[in-house]
Amino acid sequence: MSPDDAAPGFGLIVVGDEILSGRRADKHLAKVIELLAARGLSLDWAEVVGDVPARITATLQRAFASGDVVLCTGGIGATPDDHTRPCAAAALGVPLVLHPEAKALIEQRMRDLAAEQGVPCEPGRPDNLHRLNMGVFPEGAHIIPNPYNRIPGFYVLSGAGPSQAANAPSGGSDPHAVGERGGIYFMPGFPVMAWPMIEWVLDHRYPHLHRRAAWQERSVIVFGAMEATLTPVMERVEAAHPGVKVFSLPSVDHPEYGRHIDLGVKGAPERVAGAYADLRAWLAPFGLRYGPEIVRNPG
Repeated sequence: MSPDDAAPGFGLIVVGDEILSGRRADKHLAKVIELLAARGLSLDWAEVVGDVPARITATLQRAFASGDVVLCTGGIGATPDDHTRPCAAAALGVPLVLHPEAKALIEQRMRDLAAEQGVPCEPGRPDNLHRLNMGVFPEGAHIIPNPYNRIPGFYVLSGAGPSQAANAPSGGSDPHAVGERGGIYFMPGFPVMAWPMIEWVLDHRYPHLHRRAAWQERSVIVFGAMEATLTPVMERVEAAHPGVKVFSLPSVDHPEYGRHIDLGVKGAPERVAGAYADLRAWLAPFGLRYGPEIVRNPG
C-alpha cells in the first residue's frame, strides 16, 4: 500500500515469454506511466514474468497480498500458452467458472463475426465453443469491458478468496463496496485493447484517487560532484521533510550537460518547496557548479 493516506499504490505485471526473449518489445510500461501521470498518479512497481505457470501464480499471489491496484497484461487468451486465467484462480484458491456476462459478450462477438462474413452464426460449432474459454474467470471476478472486440478482461479485488467467492453472486461481490481496495485487473497483451481497458479501470474504478498536480519534482543539474559526497545531504533532507523523497540521477554522456547529477526532491507541492530550499542551502558549503533548475508536474 502506498504510504500516502493509505491509498493503494499502482503496479504493473507484463506476462509473456515474447517480452523476455526480445521477440517483442514491451510497450505497456511507458504507456501506463503516461496514463497514470495524466491523472496525477504514478507507478510504484513493475514486473515482467514469462509463461511459466508457477512463476505467474507466485507473482499474482504477491500482487494480491500487496493490496495495490495492479494492471496485468497478457496471457488471458485461450491457447495452450495462455496461463494467466488459471494462475489467477490458483493464486486465489478458487475455481474457474464461465462468467455469464462474459459469455453473453463473446456470443455477441460470434454473431458480429458471422454477420461480417455473411454466414449463419453457429454457437455450437467447436471453434465457437472454444471461444467461450476466454470468458472463464476465477469465481467472483468482475469484467472489464473491451471496446475493441467485446471480449472482456476481468478483475478480482484484493482480499477475495474461497470464503468470499462462495457467498458472491454470479457476477461477484459488489465492486463498489470496497472503494479503497486494490486488486488485479487482467487485460490482453495487445496495446490496442489493453490501453483503453486500463483507462476504464483508472476512470471507473479509481476516480477518487485522481489528484492532478498532487506531486511535484524540483531538481537542479549539478556538475563536478560524486553521489557519495552528496549522500549525507540527501539523507538530511529526507529526515527533515517526511513524505518527501530525494532523488539522484547521474549521467556520464548527456548530449547537453555531459557528466552531471540531476539532484532533487519530489512529493506534494506544498512540501517540495521547503525541502528543495533546504537541499540548496545544505549544498552551498560544497561550492558546486550548477546547471538549470527543473520543475516537473504530472499530467
